[in-house]
Amino acid sequence: MCSALEKMPTPATTYERIVYKNPSEYHYMKVSLEFQDRGVGLNAAQFKQLLISALKDLFGEVDAALPLDVLTYEEKTLSAILRICSSGLVKLWSSLTLLGSYKGKKCAFRVIQQILSNSRKKASAPPPFILWT
Repeated sequence: MCSALEKMPTPATTYERIVYKNPSEYHYMKVSLEFQDRGVGLNAAQFKQLLISALKDLFGEVDAALPLDVLTYEEKTLSAILRICSSGLVKLWSSLTLLGSYKGKKCAFRVIQQILSNSRKKASAPPPFILWT
């Protein structure tokens, strides 16, 4: 004897793909750099070079050539506000996440906040995750 469930035809599954094209040209990120050992300092030029090196290490010379600006940098707290073109946001965020050391010292970037340039809405970063390797 067949059950009622076996007699019912299975409904066709349909999927709809929605693509949101972000009209904003830039994204802004507030980041801080944390070292496992205290007392490590970087000036603004070293900080920017670290960002570029992180991009190059992960994506290579050509793919790392993104318009990236350090708008503000606080040397005492090793924190900065970065501006990146929208197409480079994922690459930059990935590079910051995977960076593990600077001149042999273990470190990690923390993304504090990410903001769209043409919006007053802000997207907070996920809870911080730091892995010292």
